[in-house]
Amino acid sequence: MKVAILAGGLGTRLSEETGLRPKPMVEIGGRPILWHIMKAYSHWGFNDFVVLTGYLSHVIKDFFINYYTRYSDVFVDLKENRLELLQHRGEPWRVTLLYTGAETQTGGRLLRARDALGGKRFMLTYGDGVSDVDIPALLAWHEQSGKAVTLTAVRPEGKFGALSVESDGGISRFQEKPIEGGGWINGGFFVMEPAIFEYLSDGDATVLEREPLERLARDGRLGAYKHNGFWRPMDTLKDKNDLTALWQTEQAPWALWSR
Repeated sequence: MKVAILAGGLGTRLSEETGLRPKPMVEIGGRPILWHIMKAYSHWGFNDFVVLTGYLSHVIKDFFINYYTRYSDVFVDLKENRLELLQHRGEPWRVTLLYTGAETQTGGRLLRARDALGGKRFMLTYGDGVSDVDIPALLAWHEQSGKAVTLTAVRPEGKFGALSVESDGGISRFQEKPIEGGGWINGGFFVMEPAIFEYLSDGDATVLEREPLERLARDGRLGAYKHNGFWRPMDTLKDKNDLTALWQTEQAPWALWSR
């Protein structure tokens, strides 16, 4: 099954990092977050990727074109003009890189990838968030539900600590960064049937999270797989630094492949 990854946005809220590279190429522990997302899918046996690029797409292309030399030991003979890979450190991935436009919206990018996805069930996620979601369990839920689209519902961590303050000023409960509001939000990690393309009617201007998903919900064709584990987007420099700290201290919950 193919895995499509939305990797073409501008990443304006992370402008400290995205002036020279797209957000999916911002690094966590020396590797792009895109690599971390792909490693997570690969852990579950999904290795066929379609990366939907846009803003600074050449940076993503260069990364994969030069992957072998970047992460392998090499011998370079400048006199004889010869390059030899001494130890190969690759991945079992097939990667299709599609340029889907600099200004194209999420649904428009997906629509442009229709032919590459082959008319079969596929997965889709965002190129700026990591999770320890159980992909086979997500897929099984989708198959059992009979829905056209299943998204992974998550509850984000709150930004501030929560207090329960009594009338006399005493605090009966303190919780640092509780689950925000207790509500569920769209965390990406979709499973989609080809029927999704029936809902992408506005070309490049189609925003997947608006009319298409709203119509699917009204039609009873949108489902939610609830994930209570780790999920974290990388929207700001603080998010990037927090994820990096987890990685550097070997406490990254999404790094299932390293356990």
